[in-house]
Amino acid sequence: MKQSRRAFIQKTALGTTGAMLGTTGLSAKSYRKILGANDRIQVAIAGLGRRVNAIYSPVELKDNNVELVYLCDVMKSQREKAAKEMTTRLGYTPKLENDIRKVIDDKKVDALFNLTPDHWHAPGSIMALKEGKHVYVEKPCSHNMAENELLVAAQKKYGKVVQMGNQQRSAEHTIEIVKEIHNGVIGTPYKAVAFFNNKRGEVPLQKDAPVPEGLDWDLFQGPAVRRNYTSETWNYNWHWYGWNYGTAELGNNGTHELDVARWALQVDFPNHVEADGIKSAFVNDGWEMYDTMEATFKFDNNTTIKWDGKSRNGYSTYGGGRGTVIYGSEGSVFVNRDLYKLYDRDGDLVREVKSKSKEGGIELGGGGGMTTIHVGNFFNAIRGKEELQAPIDDASKSMALVHFGNVAYRIGNGFDIDVKTGRMLDRKALALWGREYAKGWEPKL
Repeated sequence: MKQSRRAFIQKTALGTTGAMLGTTGLSAKSYRKILGANDRIQVAIAGLGRRVNAIYSPVELKDNNVELVYLCDVMKSQREKAAKEMTTRLGYTPKLENDIRKVIDDKKVDALFNLTPDHWHAPGSIMALKEGKHVYVEKPCSHNMAENELLVAAQKKYGKVVQMGNQQRSAEHTIEIVKEIHNGVIGTPYKAVAFFNNKRGEVPLQKDAPVPEGLDWDLFQGPAVRRNYTSETWNYNWHWYGWNYGTAELGNNGTHELDVARWALQVDFPNHVEADGIKSAFVNDGWEMYDTMEATFKFDNNTTIKWDGKSRNGYSTYGGGRGTVIYGSEGSVFVNRDLYKLYDRDGDLVREVKSKSKEGGIELGGGGGMTTIHVGNFFNAIRGKEELQAPIDDASKSMALVHFGNVAYRIGNGFDIDVKTGRMLDRKALALWGREYAKGWEPKL
C-alpha cells in the first residue's frame, strides 16, 4: 500500500535527524536551531498529565520545526517527569514552570498547548489569546456554555489560531467516509448514535487530606471556587468529584464521538435535548455524577443524534468500546478510531477500511498517530499552509451538545434550544449557563 507523505514523515523524520547528526557532528539542539529558523514556532505545554504523551511526538518531529520553550504543571513530579522525557527526545531541556500565567506572559512563546483539567481550558486559553498566543486546547474546550461563547469570541477578537483536540477530525479514514456520507453513499443520513463504554472501577470517597507534596493546590483550582484539598482529587478523579472541575463522561470522552456524529450529519445546534442519566455502579463510592447516560439531540432537518455512554459497564453494545454509527436511507456506517465499515440497506458489509494511524481507544490518555497529524495541522495553520481541521467556532458546537446533555441531567428535564444561538430555552437550564468563579478569576475578553 502506498504511504501518504505525512505517514512517511512520521516514520522517517526522527531517523533522518539521527543520520544528519552523525554526519555533521552537531548536537540535536544546534541542528534544530539551524533548520528553518525563520519560521520556527516557539511552543509551551501546560498540563503534563496523561494527554501530554500524545504531544511529545509532534513536538519532536523535525518536519514541524518547533522549539519547546516551557513545560508547565502545578505538580512538581509531573514537571520533572516530562523534563526527563523531553530532554532525552530533544537534546535540550525546556524551562520548567508551575504557573501558566508566567508562561503566557513570556513574549517568546508563540503557541500554547492547553492540556490542563477541564475547568482551566477556556480561562487559560482566553488568557493566552489576549497575550497573542495561538492555542491548541484539549477537549472539552469549555466547562460550560458561557465559556464556550467567550472562547469563540476571544478567537475572533484576537485573530489567533485555536484548534480543539478532537483529533479524529484529522484521521484519514474518518475524513474519507464522512466525505462519502456527505456525497450520498448511504443516501440521506438521518440518525447517528455516538457511544462509549468502559470498565472504570470504584473511586474513593473524598476526605480532607494534606495537599500532596509538590502540588500547588491554589493554582490547580485556578478559576474554580476554592475548597480544601480532598484525597484523590488531584490525580484524575477530579473528573468525577462534582462539577467544580469536571464535565463528566460526556465532556471527558463524549466530545469525540458527538463531534463525529455532528460532522457526519452536517448539523449545528439542536432544537431539543433529553437526557437520562444514573449512577449505576458502586453506588456508595465517591463518584458524584452519572456513570451511565442516554441523551437525545433533535435537529430541525429531521435528524437525531443519540449518546449512549456507560462509564462502568464494559458490555460492547455496538461492537467496540467507542465509536459512532450513522444511519441513512440507503445504508449505514460504523466508524471509530481504528476503522470504518460501510453497510448497504440490507445490512451487508460493502467495504471495510482500517485507519493508517494508531490512536488510543478507551485507555487513559489515548494518544497516537491521529494526534500527531492533528497537531501538525495546527502548526501548518499557524504558518498559513493549511485550514484547521477543528477550528474553535465549529468545535464549540460539538462542545455545546456536551453542555446541553449535562444540563438536562442536572435539572432533571429536557428543554428546547434556539438553533441559531444555542441559547437554552428553559429557566432552570439557564441557571447553569455559566458557573461561579474564584474572585478575580472570571474569564474576560
